[in-house]
Amino acid sequence: MRIAYIQPIGGASGDMMLGALADLGMPIEHLEAELGKLNVGGYRLEARQETRCEMRGTYLKVDLEDQTRHSPKQLLETVAGSSLSESVKDRSSQVLNALWAAECRVHGETQDILELEELGSVDTLVDVVGSAIGFEYLEVSGIHAGPLVIGNATPPRWAGGYSNPAPATLELIAAAGAPVVGDKPMYEDAGELTTPTGAALITTLADFSRPAFNVDRVGLGLGTKDPAGFPNALRVWLADLAQAEATSSVIQGEVVLLETNLDDVSGLVLGYTQERLFAIGALDVWNTPIQMKKNRPGTILSVLVPKGKEREASELILRETPTLGIRTRPVDRYVADRKMVTIETSLGPVTVKFKLLDGVAISAAPEPEEVRRIALETGTPFQEVYQRTTEAARRELL
Repeated sequence: MRIAYIQPIGGASGDMMLGALADLGMPIEHLEAELGKLNVGGYRLEARQETRCEMRGTYLKVDLEDQTRHSPKQLLETVAGSSLSESVKDRSSQVLNALWAAECRVHGETQDILELEELGSVDTLVDVVGSAIGFEYLEVSGIHAGPLVIGNATPPRWAGGYSNPAPATLELIAAAGAPVVGDKPMYEDAGELTTPTGAALITTLADFSRPAFNVDRVGLGLGTKDPAGFPNALRVWLADLAQAEATSSVIQGEVVLLETNLDDVSGLVLGYTQERLFAIGALDVWNTPIQMKKNRPGTILSVLVPKGKEREASELILRETPTLGIRTRPVDRYVADRKMVTIETSLGPVTVKFKLLDGVAISAAPEPEEVRRIALETGTPFQEVYQRTTEAARRELL
């Protein structure tokens, strides 16, 4: 199983993540071609080799040629309406939704009226989607990360501005329960080291752990700062899980089950709550009918989340449903390896998910959204598209 380990040795930003992925071997031409599927312009990519504290790496800058600001809805619709792969769309949307949720909490506004400043420009989209493109190109299935380096607290950089770290960065860190490196003298005058975009990418996509793995290669993404005491850089290790870890099914801890009994909630509320829980990173959400006191029919809302998402998911349930309390307990689960690939079929290219045991593919199925797209484009019944693409996937992959 190919994984990436993110080491924020001197901060984290969208540019630094892109630089590290390019340094690992993602061609700039591939990045530009895939970003072209967003159908947005007004930017230019510039990549060059530089050093930070005698460490060579890639500095990748997104030069804005159009300063137009976009709303969260516009940016998300741009991703959803693109011809990018479903895995890139999914990772990008997860990160953007986490970023907007943090900004909404900071400003006390809902997403539909939230006005973005720096984060509303197209470079935010390029940083987030470009990172998802890079992880897909490098065939990364799992992402892990070390503690975030946010630097020391500093006064506002201008009158009426915010101090370091940025409020949205802290919201993202708090929502994920992410570990943070403590204050150090060398960070004293460095200012902001982890940006909201960098924090969103890592806290949304990565598990804060370092499993046993065999390192393949290392990429270094450079930031704009060049302090004397430490490198303003982010390192990404590309690796394969060690043989002891790569069993036919891996037991995964650090997963939490949240449950609450509801007897005064509509299906509309349950449906919306489920949608929001999946958007913030829930692993699974389901409802179970039960009989409650005084013979009232009720529902158990069950949510499976990574440990780092427990607080955010609990707050969402308390906010969106009438419940006054939530039961929580840690659980373990066995998870088979899986991989997403794109295959050619008689109906066109289709993204397929296949399951692995001991490194051998034992089942394959097309992504439902891909089947839906083809059915709508060709006028072919959904069931027929699903059956034909499934048969094609099994012939090619099994």
